[in-house]
Amino acid sequence: MLKLSLPLAFAATSLAAAPAFAQSTAYPLTIENCGMEITFDAAPTQIVSLGQAMHEIMFSLGLEDRISATAVWLGPVLEDFEEANAGIPMISMESPSFESVVAEAPQLVLSEFEWHIGELGAVGTREQFAELGIPTYIAPMDCVAKDNSAGGNGVRLEMFTMDLVYEAIADLAAIFDVQARGAELIAQLQAREAAAVESVAAATDVPVLFWFTSQEVDGDASVAGLNGAPHYMLEALGARNVIQSEEEWPWVSWETIVRANPAVIVLADMERRFNPGDDPAARIAFLENDPVVSQLDAVREGHYFLMRAEAMNPSIRTIGGIEQLASHIVRYGLAD
Repeated sequence: MLKLSLPLAFAATSLAAAPAFAQSTAYPLTIENCGMEITFDAAPTQIVSLGQAMHEIMFSLGLEDRISATAVWLGPVLEDFEEANAGIPMISMESPSFESVVAEAPQLVLSEFEWHIGELGAVGTREQFAELGIPTYIAPMDCVAKDNSAGGNGVRLEMFTMDLVYEAIADLAAIFDVQARGAELIAQLQAREAAAVESVAAATDVPVLFWFTSQEVDGDASVAGLNGAPHYMLEALGARNVIQSEEEWPWVSWETIVRANPAVIVLADMERRFNPGDDPAARIAFLENDPVVSQLDAVREGHYFLMRAEAMNPSIRTIGGIEQLASHIVRYGLAD
């Protein structure tokens, strides 16, 4: 039995060295994923994807024909994949039942978030799936250096980096024997990030707030802290997160935000409506009409914009988020 381990240094292969891991997969293949070893005798042909991050990696690798169903979405698929995705059944936009996933007879279940198939098993535990002979794979970006034992967003113990997305890409490329496609995808994402960083090379210390949602529009805001994907965007571009919390998505009062006075506000755009504050139009109305918040530099100058919520979750879309933020920093005249 071949045991294949894909460390971060390997997954984050440089553009020049990308072809080094474009070899074919030798089965049986065993990989280690989030504390569990998974063995494949052949590339799976029927997949259920829980969460857009894993779904869109599969599409980016040209593996859409392997997906039999999906669930757990914030909004539409990436535009390039709309036509191919139209024929894939959506079990549920939210957490599906264990029985509904099993009914698809999957040979592999992919999960963007550990709480869906981890110890808490919002859908079902990995052990439950394993008892039925169904292997499971959790996105490294949600389990590496992260404590999800209390549920919810969990606590990220180290700052997210795109290396974790590249690890997921490399793992899936190995599982499905499309190593060359994986190498090419990683190289493309790295090149896009490098170009975005170069475009704002002189934009240092621009204070930025990422506002995801609020339970009440004028109540405490769920904003990006220091360890998630938004902070990675800021670090890459040399900008500054005005919220210095170690939590990934802390709840912060508007008094605190007003004191921080961001120069740019990024608002999550999504179709989900769990909370009144999920609606971006409601958040914009609050920014523009609240007598105190409307005086923030970002609001007075019109330096706020919508970014897809999927980009704020660790995924291939995070690179698009970096590009969009860089573009707005330039547009707002904040890059020298």
